[in-house]
Parts: sequence; structure tokens; C-alpha cells
Amino acid sequence: MKIYTIVTFAAFGLFANGAWAGVGDAGDPAAGEKIFQKCHACHNIGPDAKNAVAPVLNGISGRHSGAYPGYAYSDANKNSGITWDEATFKDYIAAPQKKIPGTKMTFPGLPNEKDRDDIWAFLIQYNADGAKK
Repeated sequence: MKIYTIVTFAAFGLFANGAWAGVGDAGDPAAGEKIFQKCHACHNIGPDAKNAVAPVLNGISGRHSGAYPGYAYSDANKNSGITWDEATFKDYIAAPQKKIPGTKMTFPGLPNEKDRDDIWAFLIQYNADGAKK
């Protein structure tokens, strides 16, 4: 009985102190779409997306950095060894130049963790062909 009580209070303490904040939190694609307006000056997404100042972001999850066809990536991106997944993308978009020094991306980053969750939720709605899943 004592162990159960201790574990219960310990778990409650973690939640009350916010130690598990963000664990399992899913982003909001609708909020991410609004945040994407900051990205849209350079990036495109969706069925009619074309490379512009920056590459198309369709099908980003599982894609290798520097690999979208037809875009002239920096050597830094091409040689980064990164395969985009949720954790890697969120780390990158927090401070692109820090994650990949020498990237062409001049955007300073999204410091807010919720914004990063939301933009990822928005982006992963799109398959490689630009259709929504």
C-alpha cells in the first residue's frame, strides 16, 4: 500500500510541476496552417506546389534533407545526413542555422514549442504528391 501511495504522489508531482508537459501532445494542424504563412514566402505545399526560394515541403516526414527534386540545396543541407522526422524537424525549425550551419534558410526559427508542434501537424497532412492524407 505504501509503494502505491508513493508512486501515485510521485506521478501527480510530475504532472503538477509540468515535467511531462508536451509528452504526447499533438499539434493543431489548423493553427499550424496559420503559422505556415510565415513560411509561405519561401516554401510551398499542396498539390500544385513548386520549388520557389525554398523547396516544396510535401511529404517531408521520412525525406532526406537536401533531396527534394529540382531544388538547388546548400552543401550543408545535402551533406547533413538528416532524415526528417518530428523531433529532427522541431529541433531544426527552432534554430535552422544552429541545426545545419551553412543552410540557405535565413529564417531565425520558431522559439515557441507549441508553434513547432502545430506546424509539424500541418505539414505531415501532405503526402509526397501534395494530396492531403
